[in-house]
Amino acid sequence: MSDAIIPFRIAVGDDVLDDLRARLRYTRWPEAEVVDDWSQGTPLAWIKEVCRYWAEGYDWRHREALLNRFDQYTTQIDGLDIHFLHVRSANPEALPLLITHGWPGSVVEFQKVLEPLTKPAAHGGDPADAFHVVCPSLPGFGFSAKPTTTGWGVERIAAAWAVLMARLGYPRYAAQGGDWGSAVTASLGAQDPAHCIGIHITLAMGTRPRVDGNPAPEELRTLRALKHYKDWDSGYSKQQATRPQTIGYGLTDSPAGQAAWILEKFWAWTDCDGHPENIFSRDELLDNVMLYWVPATAASSARLYWESFGRRGATPLVKVPTGVAVFPKEIAPPVRRWMESDFTDIRRWSEMPKGGHFAAFEQPELFVAELRAYFRTLRQEFGTG
Repeated sequence: MSDAIIPFRIAVGDDVLDDLRARLRYTRWPEAEVVDDWSQGTPLAWIKEVCRYWAEGYDWRHREALLNRFDQYTTQIDGLDIHFLHVRSANPEALPLLITHGWPGSVVEFQKVLEPLTKPAAHGGDPADAFHVVCPSLPGFGFSAKPTTTGWGVERIAAAWAVLMARLGYPRYAAQGGDWGSAVTASLGAQDPAHCIGIHITLAMGTRPRVDGNPAPEELRTLRALKHYKDWDSGYSKQQATRPQTIGYGLTDSPAGQAAWILEKFWAWTDCDGHPENIFSRDELLDNVMLYWVPATAASSARLYWESFGRRGATPLVKVPTGVAVFPKEIAPPVRRWMESDFTDIRRWSEMPKGGHFAAFEQPELFVAELRAYFRTLRQEFGTG
């Protein structure tokens, strides 16, 4: 097995872009929804607008160049090529930080925070808060390879991330994640406490409600959110957890279908006042969709649900220092009391004033300030950075 770290640049062929535009122009559309909101799914008029722009106005070459301004690499771990961004700070004392995305996200989510994290002085911060940032693409996502065998669930990904950080020469590091990234980050903290000095998460995936007596206000908030998710928002998850191959055919063949499948979640899970373009530009939304469309990862990314739901063991016991940021429009805002038996050393608990599921993408300034504040305490304790 090679442990080489190979430079990588995104270079999408013109034939791929020509094919995309042709498919968008010849989309076979369904009839419109029979309601005047998003309650039946992504509205026809809006997704047609987005796809028209995608075909005729979106400048991928410009967006590709923006992504390529960050150093990227691939390396083989456990038989699989892993793509990652590795953005080093000029500060030699910077703290290595591993950041993991989820579904339907990608490394695109972190573009706005990479420079503030690695160059704090240039972005209103203290030079002592600098990070070296590593952002891998999950297996089967983006430009990471697609697993060809079963077994690539959360725990195996976390183990691969520990190998990645060691291979990059980081004997001590911190980790952060949202969505599936939160689960991977928690597993990493449990598996590699000798090297991972602490973690930070925004979603307590796997933590179960512990309700006895009268629920506290924050518990009621999350119980209501969980009921809404179960009743109205979890169909995608059930499909991907049970039949990821089946959903992959349509989404891999139709860019309009892939966009609608993903962008509905940027409406449902963000603090966007009813419309995703209130918080993201159309280009930003399409940048993320492109990291599913170009490498054709509809099925392979969905398999993470098949690998993980109903197949994972008990929630790992995380003893490393843990920070939690609770964004108000998160799918299910974390509840400290429910987490404390699984995370035994919660050091920071932040109720954020705004934001949702895609924290770094939606609220980059709040996200960066939160990570600086939390990990500052660990730098002091562990003498790192």
